[in-house]
Amino acid sequence: MASLARSSLQREFAFGDEDFAALRDLVKSLTGINLSDQKRELVYGRLSRRLRALELTSFQQYRKLLAANPQELVQLTNAITTNLTAFFRERHHFDYLRDQVLAPIAADPCAARRVRIWSAGCSTGEEPYSIAMTVIEALPDLARWDVRILATDLDSDVLARARAGIYASERMRGMDLERLGRFFTEHRAGAAVSYQVVPKLAALITFKQLNLMHNLPMKGPLDAIFCRNTVIYFDKDTQRDLFRRIAVLQQSGDKLFLGHSESLFQVSDDYTLIGRTVYGRN
Repeated sequence: MASLARSSLQREFAFGDEDFAALRDLVKSLTGINLSDQKRELVYGRLSRRLRALELTSFQQYRKLLAANPQELVQLTNAITTNLTAFFRERHHFDYLRDQVLAPIAADPCAARRVRIWSAGCSTGEEPYSIAMTVIEALPDLARWDVRILATDLDSDVLARARAGIYASERMRGMDLERLGRFFTEHRAGAAVSYQVVPKLAALITFKQLNLMHNLPMKGPLDAIFCRNTVIYFDKDTQRDLFRRIAVLQQSGDKLFLGHSESLFQVSDDYTLIGRTVYGRN
């Protein structure tokens, strides 16, 4: 107890149980994210930056501001949500998309030349741009196809970066050199190097802000949905409700991709596991 008291005294801002409980409930209601007790330090660390920026002296003041200023709820959400991503992260999913979704459609002369893909929780854009690269590589006669990729996220800050499509050189580590040359334009400013997606790639994607806890405004059917590393922080009831609404957007055989630590076990009977965190709509 003494060590906990000392830790509390060393904080820049007092952060009591009431503060954490109130913020945790607010985050749950806004985003569906269920913050466990183990996330207490994460909440304190990320929101302390907001207190400094707003020149506040306590979390009690911050909670009053949240109640009075709905715009700050956007900043709260942006601060709490995690945005870890990379180009072709979990590469086997993009191989599966190419080989098991796009290639059969391309090879079937009777297939409708329509492809709809949703990247849910797209963060700074690496995932939807990876999807778009895979589509272009799998459908060489792209002009004959009606392809649309919807990329959504709750965080308005990361969406702005995704729309810009500009990435520092360290974000391109591991990128195939042929893809780098084909899909990106290099920019140099002194010693700094950045890469911007080419217009052909950007044209396939529409970026929209979307809260997964709200009604899903898109219309199906969606050939593939990437909802990866997004629901890991949701409790089971929230997951069940979300995937019930997602299932309506897909037809039998359409694909759903989840993150490596996510599962639909005891969550949804609308899908069957058919690959490494790849599900098929029943």
